[in-house]
Amino acid sequence: MNERIKREIDLLPHRPGCYLMHNKDGKVIYVGKAKDLFKRVSQYFLRSQSGKVFKMVSEVEYFETIITNNEKESLILECNLIQKYYPRYNVLLKDGKTYPYIALKKGNDPLIKIARNRKDKNYTYFGPFPNSSAAYDMVDLVNKIFPIRKCKTIPSNACLYYHLHQCLGPCINKIDDEEYKKLNKDVTNFLLGKDKSKRKELVDKMRKASDNLEFEHANELKQLIIAMDHVFQKQTVQIKNNKPIDVIAYSLREGYLAIIFMMYRNGNLLGKELYVVEEFNDLNDQLANLIIQFYDKHEVPSRIIFSVKELKTIIAESLNVEVSIPTTGIYYSLVSDAQVNAKNGLDEHFLTARLEDDKNALLEELGKIANIPTPYYIELFDNSHLQGSEPIGAMVAFINGEKAKKLYRKFNITHEEARDDYASMREVIYRRYRRLKEENKEFPDLIIVDGGLGQIHAAQDALKMAQVNINLLGLYKNDRHQTEGLMNANGEKYKIPNNSPLFYLLMRMQDEVHRYAITFHRSKHLKNYKTSILDDIEGLGMKRKEALMKAYPSTSDLMQATIEELSQIIPLSIAKNVYETIHKND
Repeated sequence: MNERIKREIDLLPHRPGCYLMHNKDGKVIYVGKAKDLFKRVSQYFLRSQSGKVFKMVSEVEYFETIITNNEKESLILECNLIQKYYPRYNVLLKDGKTYPYIALKKGNDPLIKIARNRKDKNYTYFGPFPNSSAAYDMVDLVNKIFPIRKCKTIPSNACLYYHLHQCLGPCINKIDDEEYKKLNKDVTNFLLGKDKSKRKELVDKMRKASDNLEFEHANELKQLIIAMDHVFQKQTVQIKNNKPIDVIAYSLREGYLAIIFMMYRNGNLLGKELYVVEEFNDLNDQLANLIIQFYDKHEVPSRIIFSVKELKTIIAESLNVEVSIPTTGIYYSLVSDAQVNAKNGLDEHFLTARLEDDKNALLEELGKIANIPTPYYIELFDNSHLQGSEPIGAMVAFINGEKAKKLYRKFNITHEEARDDYASMREVIYRRYRRLKEENKEFPDLIIVDGGLGQIHAAQDALKMAQVNINLLGLYKNDRHQTEGLMNANGEKYKIPNNSPLFYLLMRMQDEVHRYAITFHRSKHLKNYKTSILDDIEGLGMKRKEALMKAYPSTSDLMQATIEELSQIIPLSIAKNVYETIHKND
């Protein structure tokens, strides 16, 4: 313990707050919160430590504190600081998925769609659903059963859905308000699972069609009934409570912590999220932090069912949610079930997954191979173009071997020599680190470019121009264009066995930057082409252009559309102009 830390400990107050541990380079390597800053921070340096905590403490050069009014504020601040600094020794939950909702437009002329949030007050929301497939299945079912509007933009002429009796045709008919009101109510009850009469109605229609020897129509109705049964049988009622409820439990084993979130919606088990992390520091503090992190990315339910009494108040106040600690009854059974799932998840993780220590070990191995300090924070770059046109650059980031998507960046290449890959790499690298320097933000421990010596030297030139010094490596390929290992700026190669865990880690990083670059390039190319081809068409404004692009996602799809099909989305006169414009060179 150095003299600076001793002086800082003596000045610590007996108050709640957050503390930030810095290494010799000034980087934040750990963020924590405490009820009593003096007691919590001093014990790191005045008590003997082991394992990961010992390693962290040995790297601490100094620390700073932020005093808060209460523990609730310190917990929320801790979560925000972790998201800001991505500290090496903090546990970071992987980016969670967003569950989809079904949105039904209120009032007259109901429209149903998939939504990822519930911000638009003009819609009533149902769900969330466990995945997009389940939500789309339900939307498809509703659209087939109920005659609600299918078109996002009301066309000037009746479309095919009207003639199939799957739409009331608001484009050509004046629909009675009461009829709309009943339709909206019927769809709502169906989505809530309150109305089972539709199945009986379909069965009766199927039998009638069969009796009339209309076997094709009868089969269509049969398939619809099967689809309905399939959608509704996925959900098994667990509790008689329609309010959103999350059940949280955890399990410990050999220094690792599994925390599980089991989500119940409308009395049904929607799904579960399991996270396995290395146990670090105080268990209750870590659990509280993980829970806050989770709900930073997920919707907070009406009630949380948990088993840790000590965390009831802090979680309830921080998330503004009702927290229950059951000891008997159905909720106690749900907590017990969750604990079993957490234990099983942890057991499975030990059997099949690489643990956090393994990732750290791989990064340490990477540092030794390349003769650099362990690169906990890595940024990778790749460029893409189409025969020299529309060049772009992409950067992805990995912290502790995991994707850090908030740090991903896209670059539009502006230099004149679009075919020059080296110039593209030079521009992207320079722009990235000049900006980080100007904004006084943290640099990565290592930069990896996808390419050989030419790409490495281009990146090296850019770093010199930006006046920054960062470790730099490239992923080189063999004669068969297969990635073989790493190369430094001197051309020294570090061949990595293609069956080694380190190689798999590097390939995962390489695949991610490829995916990100290609996705960005395709979207840009499609946007540029479609914007140009649809520009300057009289009467085709932005909304109508977007409607066309939604219906025909590719240029080839648009080229194949007939005037009649286009007129279902935009007025007939404009549809003719669009058709003539895109086919004028045929």
